Amino acid sequence: MQDFLSFFETMPFWQKLTWVAGLLTLFWILETGFAFAKAKNTPHSNRSKWQHAGTNLVFLVMISLINIGFGRLLLWVDQLTDTQHWGLFSMYKAPMWLDLVVALVLLDLISQYLAHVMLHKFPWFWRLHIVHHSDTHVDATTGTRQHPIEFAMRESLSLLTILFTGMPIAFYLFYRILTIFFTYWTHADIRLPKRLDRALSYIIVTPAMHKFHHHHEMPWTDTNFGNVLSIWDRMFGTFVYENADDVVYGVDIIDNDRNNDVLYQLKAPWNRHIKWKK
Repeated sequence: MQDFLSFFETMPFWQKLTWVAGLLTLFWILETGFAFAKAKNTPHSNRSKWQHAGTNLVFLVMISLINIGFGRLLLWVDQLTDTQHWGLFSMYKAPMWLDLVVALVLLDLISQYLAHVMLHKFPWFWRLHIVHHSDTHVDATTGTRQHPIEFAMRESLSLLTILFTGMPIAFYLFYRILTIFFTYWTHADIRLPKRLDRALSYIIVTPAMHKFHHHHEMPWTDTNFGNVLSIWDRMFGTFVYENADDVVYGVDIIDNDRNNDVLYQLKAPWNRHIKWKK
């Protein structure tokens, strides 16, 4: 177990980059053969898949640069919790595998589900998060589409979770690798057999389940906040599973014709012409 976790702790940058590029390539291939989107889902789809991907990959580059800075903060937090013996894990002794399970569950609950709920419920956070929802052609690359300030907020909450638990840095890095997969998997423009998708949705977030979250109108926009585990949405009453073909991508308070305009998207949180309703 220790050797397994050490692999993620010492994982070089090129391997992480290969993981990201490999998953994006995999889901792009799957999207070709198992496409979900129809004309109804993507009313503003008068652009090529490459152009759409290029826009979202610009956001990926920006958040990757920010991630370098948070990597240094992560090392500082890890040293602090190790030397000061802070956190939940310092209060009891348990097998490493159990600590890992607890860490993954808490990270999924606090740094993903609760963070996502905050992005929808607090007006200024929603202004940032709208950049992600403005994508009118949801596919694997949509998972990379985050406003840089939103990404910084999410990472800050992750650091607080590490401080709260005192978990080893390897636990967090392993979870990050998992979330990369689930981010591309849940946003991928793929259609699983309905029975399989629904069955999986009792445990994990599935592509069809997450599609409802990207519907352009309430109340579906404020449902299915989960990242890996679907239990949080079921537990807190935010789960929905209807006919995914009724989903229409985008958001109804922004100019969907400019969803490919990076500068417009970056400035959207401060755009006075947008009627910020929720």
